[in-house]
Amino acid sequence: MTVRDDLARRCETIEQAYEFMLAYAAQGLSGDTASQSGGQLRELLSRAAAALDGLSDQYAALVDADRLQSRDKFTAFLQVLGRDAADARAAMELVLAQPSISSQVVDNLNASIHVRALLTDLFLIDEIVKK
Repeated sequence: MTVRDDLARRCETIEQAYEFMLAYAAQGLSGDTASQSGGQLRELLSRAAAALDGLSDQYAALVDADRLQSRDKFTAFLQVLGRDAADARAAMELVLAQPSISSQVVDNLNASIHVRALLTDLFLIDEIVKK
């Protein structure tokens, strides 16, 4: 698998989890234990959290492999991406650690500045490194 393929897979995993979280939040569930979507939520959140691990390093590898110009500017932004990914992952893992996950908790996670910053970072960097 190429670096570009790995990044596409990671971004798809993160976006899929976010889209599911939006739908889950709208369900008005008091917890996830009695619903099929609760199990799916936990699976998608776990996969998204794993996809965040080393994400900025993979983008750095792509910048190097493609010999993209302005390496110093990419380095500065990838540090931001790394922090935002770590912050979003911490929020996701906190939610996953709960014995029951309500729609309200997921709605708050969706609204989290950390998750929103991560998504915005990904949209920006992905558009810039497209070939």
